[in-house]
Amino acid sequence: MSALIVYCTVPDQDLADRLARALVEEGLAACVNRLPGVVSTYRWQGQTQVDAELLLLIKTTRARFEALRRRIVELHPYELPEVIAVDVALGHAPYLDWLAESTAARH
Repeated sequence: MSALIVYCTVPDQDLADRLARALVEEGLAACVNRLPGVVSTYRWQGQTQVDAELLLLIKTTRARFEALRRRIVELHPYELPEVIAVDVALGHAPYLDWLAESTAARH
């Protein structure tokens, strides 16, 4: 099993809650942490932008990433949402087992 942490910024608490709930209920994520107070500075359409956002830390597996990515893009209001996955090199084995069980494809 290859665990991932997926980073995704969102504009507000309501979307953070809706996205987190959908991803967990649909078995695409085992857990989603919401980190408030993020200020993002970035270039968009030729201009520097500064926005208050929340950062979602989404725990999933490599096997579920593509379905998770599609669902985020479907639910997200941004034209170009951030969906960046980072491999988990090591972890507490029972937690990683739970993560795999929580995101196993449902039939």
